[in-house]
Amino acid sequence: MCNGGVKMKIAVSEEMRQIDRLAAEEYGLPELLLMESAGHRVAQAMEHLLGSVDGKTICVLAGSGNNGGDAFAAARYLSNMGAKIKIFLTCEPAHLKTASSRMKKSGDKMGLEVHGLEEDRDWNRLHFALKFADAVLDGILGTGFNGELKKKVLRLIEEVNEAGKKVLSIDIPSGVEADTGKVSTVAVAADMTLTLGMPKVGHLLSPGADMTGQLIVDDIGIPKKLLQSEKIRQSLLDETLAQSLLPLRSKSVHKGDCGKILVIAGSLGMTGAAALAATSALRAGAGVVTLAVPASLQAILAGQLLEVMVQPVEDAGKPGRFGGEDALNRLLELAQRHDAVLIGPGLGRALETQELIRLFVSRVNKPLIMDADAIFAFQSQPDNLSKLPQVPVLTPHLGEMAGLLGVSVPELRESLLPIVREAAEEYQCVFVVKSECTLVAYPDGMAFFSAVGNPGMATAGSGDVLAGTIAGLMKQTESGLAPLAGVYLHGRAGDIAYAEKGDSLLASDIRENLAEAVKELRQKQLNFCAQMSK
Repeated sequence: MCNGGVKMKIAVSEEMRQIDRLAAEEYGLPELLLMESAGHRVAQAMEHLLGSVDGKTICVLAGSGNNGGDAFAAARYLSNMGAKIKIFLTCEPAHLKTASSRMKKSGDKMGLEVHGLEEDRDWNRLHFALKFADAVLDGILGTGFNGELKKKVLRLIEEVNEAGKKVLSIDIPSGVEADTGKVSTVAVAADMTLTLGMPKVGHLLSPGADMTGQLIVDDIGIPKKLLQSEKIRQSLLDETLAQSLLPLRSKSVHKGDCGKILVIAGSLGMTGAAALAATSALRAGAGVVTLAVPASLQAILAGQLLEVMVQPVEDAGKPGRFGGEDALNRLLELAQRHDAVLIGPGLGRALETQELIRLFVSRVNKPLIMDADAIFAFQSQPDNLSKLPQVPVLTPHLGEMAGLLGVSVPELRESLLPIVREAAEEYQCVFVVKSECTLVAYPDGMAFFSAVGNPGMATAGSGDVLAGTIAGLMKQTESGLAPLAGVYLHGRAGDIAYAEKGDSLLASDIRENLAEAVKELRQKQLNFCAQMSK
């Protein structure tokens, strides 16, 4: 198989601090040199944002840390490129860090204006400068920020946002916490962010993701070995990584090679979830999909689903509901004939159904995906997940994940990556946590953030399509990689649908565009292999 290129890592703030230290100590790249490189790249990004900086007025906002030093360096380059520069400093010059102070002194020698923000007349000058500026360069706060904003910085950010000018942020929009995406009060609403070295978690999780604008990543000359360190346990799930996940099919392939998938789903009033999940598994390329449903619903679904084998399972208690020993034995029998099992979409939360789910997953020894109501079945007993005979893939949205762990959604959002990572290790599960940026976490500590998806995918049934997509890939690739491939293809299919339907897209639009997403990925694999063979 011909794999794709190198995956892009994602950093937390402490990891970037260590990379800066190692760049200096092991590679002889001092802070000042990297700051100079950052300034050059920032100036180029500003030119990209504006089309040209020649003759444009740019308001540069610099803080006391390294972000301020990057801003001073960029100001020099922008001045040389013909821009009119007005710099505002949030601290006394004596409080600048050493490298940032040296960058300021270089700008002073060039005659660049630097103003403080101490008195009313300083703020009036800033207000006037913002009013007539063509763009703003945000170098106020960097990746080290967390907690509450100081009053001066809070006021400055509010002034920037109210001005409504084009904004380029250095590394991360000021006011966004790099490790969480949290915004305590307010943050700079950037049109573009040039991040240094690698993306940060805060670029990908809201509300930080909403503040970032277009994200550009630049290594600024940091050695690739440092940026690709195995100690960094987060990566970006993008097209480059996705190309390595799904092997190309041989000409002799048959449907059995592509996977026989059992989907256990549906209840009275929720047949749509079952249909979406089962057909999505087929659209993802599975060879055979069997849908097990309560017997009273079999005729309804069999009439809709021509390519899916719809198997009836005895109803329990009320019609259209799973439960009981006979149903359990029937489902275990079906599971033995299949390569992987998806359980949960639209099953309902009746007590007998929840008990059946717990018994089934404790006895089945096949690759297993648990979605929706199957996750709810463990809400009061997540420790039992670690006792299952397999490492299951769980696909909760934030509410389901919070319920499983016994925390609130705001508490979960506050520390999403560490909480989900710890849960994956403790409960020995692969978690696919659905939000504005889907997070995939493995028991070994590896985590992946999706680079695809859009707001239109916030629609009923989207999660059923994702669960079915992952299930459909369980035999086509290594089962441990299927969650990553599924998340990418689901998000890419959603993006294709969004280009046509916008916020009005339906879950079935995502499902129908899986074919295009798979085809597109296959073609890129072939193109990459062709380039590598030259």
